[in-house]
Amino acid sequence: MNRPASRLPAIVEQHQKEVLADWLSNQASSGALRAGRIQESQLRDESQRFLALFTKAIQEGIEFETRGAQWADIREFLTELSRSRATQGFTPSQVATFVFSLKQSLFKRVNESLKSDPAALAGTLWDATIALDALGLYTTEVFQQAREQLIARQQEELIELSTPVVQLWDGILALPLIGTLDSERTQVVMENLLERLVATGSSIAVIDITGVPTVDTLVAQHLLKTVAAAQLMGADCIISGIRPQIAQTIVHLGIDLSSVATKASLADAFGLALKRRGLGVGRAATPGA
Repeated sequence: MNRPASRLPAIVEQHQKEVLADWLSNQASSGALRAGRIQESQLRDESQRFLALFTKAIQEGIEFETRGAQWADIREFLTELSRSRATQGFTPSQVATFVFSLKQSLFKRVNESLKSDPAALAGTLWDATIALDALGLYTTEVFQQAREQLIARQQEELIELSTPVVQLWDGILALPLIGTLDSERTQVVMENLLERLVATGSSIAVIDITGVPTVDTLVAQHLLKTVAAAQLMGADCIISGIRPQIAQTIVHLGIDLSSVATKASLADAFGLALKRRGLGVGRAATPGA
């Protein structure tokens, strides 16, 4: 639904410099520059661009559905701005305030221009309110999507960082696990381990669960899947870090780990791996002995 608003474009265009000056002052007062994440020159440039796009859009008449074609350029600008500020650590309210703070300056000019025509004043203020509210809410939607994408990407990076595959010796790899194993992380663990098995030509993989707080049926299933995947690649697996409480839990749950060698510590598992490779560790002779 469109509502003609011929008075609003003329007022904005006529008082563009004053509106911009007041708007920048309002944003500064609201703390837009206080966090130090953006410079005054950047804020001015962004405000000028938005005001120009807003003026252009309303010249075609106010459309309540700001997702229409006439608002495409301003949506693109707000999408870029919202995503940028989401990565800079701004809050949703700080981003939305960029649009909402324009109201005070704009309404002041509308009141001055139409104070002798109450009907036109009310209609123009209503048109401006509807448009700016919709655009402000749009920034919140985009900001939320950007934050969710950022959090998801950070989670993926943390998973990658928390599942390193370390080469202990020629042909022996270690996979120290820290935290809880879920389906998504298990997939990453398996992929990393299999890639390193192929890349190094290793035949033994030590999976250390010292940093796994608890082992339940689901965690055990994920471990067995990882072991099975490694065995399909021709590698033997040893699980280390079996603490007394974890051993009791495994027995209580009836989890069968009989097909996998288990050790209490990574050192014990490494000793077993060396033995399977036909190697051993001995004390070096003392010089002069």
